[in-house]
Amino acid sequence: MSKDKLGPFLQREWIGSVDNYDNAKIVMVGLPFDGTCSYRPGSRFAPERLRLASWGLEDYSPVYDRHLDDVMFYDAGELEFPLGNTQKSLDVIERNARIVFNDNKKYLGIGGEHLVTLPAVKACKEKYQDLAIIHFDAHTDLREDYLGEKLSHASVMRRIGEIVGFENIKQIGIRSGLKEEFDLMKKYNTLVKNSSDLDILKNKKIFLTIDVDVLDPSVLPGTGTPEPDGLLYRELAEWIKFLKDFDIVGADIVELAPDYDCSEVSTATVSKIVRDVLMIL
Repeated sequence: MSKDKLGPFLQREWIGSVDNYDNAKIVMVGLPFDGTCSYRPGSRFAPERLRLASWGLEDYSPVYDRHLDDVMFYDAGELEFPLGNTQKSLDVIERNARIVFNDNKKYLGIGGEHLVTLPAVKACKEKYQDLAIIHFDAHTDLREDYLGEKLSHASVMRRIGEIVGFENIKQIGIRSGLKEEFDLMKKYNTLVKNSSDLDILKNKKIFLTIDVDVLDPSVLPGTGTPEPDGLLYRELAEWIKFLKDFDIVGADIVELAPDYDCSEVSTATVSKIVRDVLMIL
């Protein structure tokens, strides 16, 4: 049998992805890294599982009245990291994110743990000086260090604040952290209580980062550090829809740990969050 008669074969890229990088406006990059996870590891498996789960979605969103084919995004696949070396892994992310931004495309990272946001923001800040961060999370992530380690998913927003300025960070859904972290949030007024609190960012370039543990564990148990009293999916979806008029140049969705939810509902929920974010980029 000749090769051209084989198949058809199952596709493994995200549903709706265009065929090549050059034709894309958005580049999706898988980030299978959880090297600093402090409680339950496993978020490294999320990008691959989300790719598979995407084929359970419809490519049409009635909320945005758009198909994924209209979005013009390219699934670049998963980056390969040197296991056990955090700094080199972050360097790989930063180099790839820099390529995306320098090619005037938007970046969408699929984690992996939350530390993967730091190198992407570094690359984004090089391209866009007037950069602000919108951060969805259960946790402050503003520790100076975690067990003496400054490069940690528990300190990622502290490192990002040192790059963009804490006054350029807005945080939604936060409900857990150290007192000194909440004091820092109060000092810089980072905590968002109403959508109008984001108006100050309307004229800035935005990097959007969503830690999926912002959702309540009753909605999404498949995450490394579940925290009660979180958002419902509909609440998060409404926030994402509100952000469609902001100038978002990069984003990521992180901290799904699929194996802690054998029902795979968590993975299905996050795949829909990814689709929502694609619709607003």
